[in-house]
Formats: sequence, C-alpha cells, structure tokens
Amino acid sequence: MVLAYSGGLDTSVILKWIQETYQCQVIAFCADLGQGEDLQAIKRKALAVGASKVYVEDLREVFVKDYIFPMLRANAVYEGSYLLGTSIARPLIARRQIEIAKREKAQAVSHGSTGKGNDQVRFELTYIALGGEITIIAPWREWNFRSRQDLLRYAKAKGISVTASKAKPYSMDLNLFHISYEGGVLEDPWQAPPESLFQMTVSPEKAPNKPQSIEISFRAGDPSAINGKRMSPATLLATLNTMGGKHGIGRVDLVENRYVGIKSRGVYETPGGTILHIARRGLESITLDREVLHLRDSLIPQYAELVYNGYWFAPERMMLQKAFDDAQQNVTGTVRVKLYKGNAWVTGRKSPQSLYQRDLA
Repeated sequence: MVLAYSGGLDTSVILKWIQETYQCQVIAFCADLGQGEDLQAIKRKALAVGASKVYVEDLREVFVKDYIFPMLRANAVYEGSYLLGTSIARPLIARRQIEIAKREKAQAVSHGSTGKGNDQVRFELTYIALGGEITIIAPWREWNFRSRQDLLRYAKAKGISVTASKAKPYSMDLNLFHISYEGGVLEDPWQAPPESLFQMTVSPEKAPNKPQSIEISFRAGDPSAINGKRMSPATLLATLNTMGGKHGIGRVDLVENRYVGIKSRGVYETPGGTILHIARRGLESITLDREVLHLRDSLIPQYAELVYNGYWFAPERMMLQKAFDDAQQNVTGTVRVKLYKGNAWVTGRKSPQSLYQRDLA
C-alpha cells in the first residue's frame, strides 16, 4: 500500500501498524509543498521504520500553478475568512498517491487524518474519484489508539524515533500557502492564541512603522510579477509571504463549520494569499463587467465549500472553474498595494483591458 507520510508521530506509527496489521509492504510518499522540512531526513526515517520504498517529490510549482492559482482565480474564501490553505493541499497529495499506487501496482492507500477532521474526507474523495476500487485504510478509524499518548507508548515499544512530546500545545499544518493551528490551547474559543504560536507573520504591533508599497502584475487572472520582476508561481508566492509576514498581514482566527458536522476553532496565517486576494479585487474593479462580477461573486461560496469539503476533482467544481477562468481572461494589469501593520490596501490599479472611462466618470 501507499501511505501519505509526513515523518511525524502519527504517520510513523501508522507505517509500522499497517505492516503488522495487514502484513503488507508499505511505500511512503512525502510531498514537498513548501513546508520547509528536511525531506531527505524524512526519507531516511521512513526506511528506518520499515518502508519498502520512499517517494519524495518537490511539488511546489505544481501546487501553486495548478491548485492555488485556480482557487485564487475563483476568489475562494470559506465562511468569510478562511483562504483554504490546508484544503487545497490534500487533493494534490492524494492524486500523487493514486498515481504512485498505479505505477507500483499497489492494492491500497492510506493517510494519517483523524476520524474527526475534514482531511479524511478530502483524501478519500480524491482516492475514490481517481483510484476507482482501490482499498482505503484509515487507521484512526480502525485501531484502538485514542490519544497521542497511546501513539507515543507504541512508538517507544517499537523503537520508532519521534520528536513529538506530551506537552505540545496545538497541532500545526504548514505549506507554501499558509500555516494552520488547531487543538490544544486553541480549543477554548475565548482564549486568544499565544503570540509565540505565529511563525509566518510578526505581530502587527511590532511590524515596521513605515509602510511598504509594492506592485503586482496579473495576466489573465494569475499573478506574474512583483515590482516588474517576473517570477515562477512558487517563487512569487514565497516572496509575497515574506513581504506580508514582515508587516503582520494575513492572520485569521475563526470558528468554522467542518464538513463532518462539528465546529472547530482554527488560527491561520496566509500573508501572500491575503495580499493576492486584495490585489485581484482591485484589478477586477476596472476589468470585469458589472453583471459578470456580481454573478461570479454569487458563486464563490459554493465553490469555496466544494474545495473545503474535498470535492476538487468533482465535475461541479470543474464546471465552476471553467466559468471563473473565463471571467478572468481580461484581468490583466498592475495593482499597487500598500502594506502596513497587519493591513494591505489598494492604492492604484491600471490595465490595458480597463473598462473605467475617466471622461464619463
């Protein structure tokens, strides 16, 4: 079977547990989506735990170009705040798992998602959409472990090296688009997140006292350059993350409605994505027809819900994507954005496709 492997406590225990429970070979797959980890160390760890083979792939450019950018062209925001950074990563990982499973003639795939979260649905809907009748193994819904402490005891008994500790105050997911935090100290929605939690952004109070203006160029809805310098999708997003993080931009704290039926408090950092949302809106204001803009906006909640719930490869998401992409054909031009103490706002926009007529205005 092929396991989505991160090198952490859960998936390391899962790797060993599946070998013992199902008496099968386990191929580990680790995707580099910009999480900044030592992937070769993760590969060595997977082999040490018992993986028969390990795939490590740099998917950062694919992730931004074929997943994040299409989602941004739809201006997708879930429940008014969440920019879907975790949601959009799962279909890519699951797709590559299925492709590897087909190449290796594997009979099953597995993931480390818990039985309470959304990720189990996102992974498995993709498996089903692309993998046909392949068997899905979801250990958190099968085994008798009920806590991280249970996993730590198992790992110790099996000689699995782990860095997790009982005192870890929250769980975290990181990729090139964002960081998400949930659980532990965040489970009380009245308690403010500790400042030590944030990794991509500085506190707005501690951000520079001088604002920074940048220019972002778009071509048919996709960002292509910063301050006139053309960049690859992943490089452009990473650059905006650094700029936005320096000014404390992109923090969100919300209680969201999970697809599985419970409310969950999540804290997010999405600096580059926040800037791109604001910049695109500025450019759309002079390039989109009024009725197209209003109709598009009415469809955003449905599109965002599909992405959040894991329906990236569903025909209805693909149908909506075609409509959104068509609406973006004239979203070409440049936007000037000012960054300052947690805020980003448009101070200028220009486009060869502009519908704004100064003499009429």
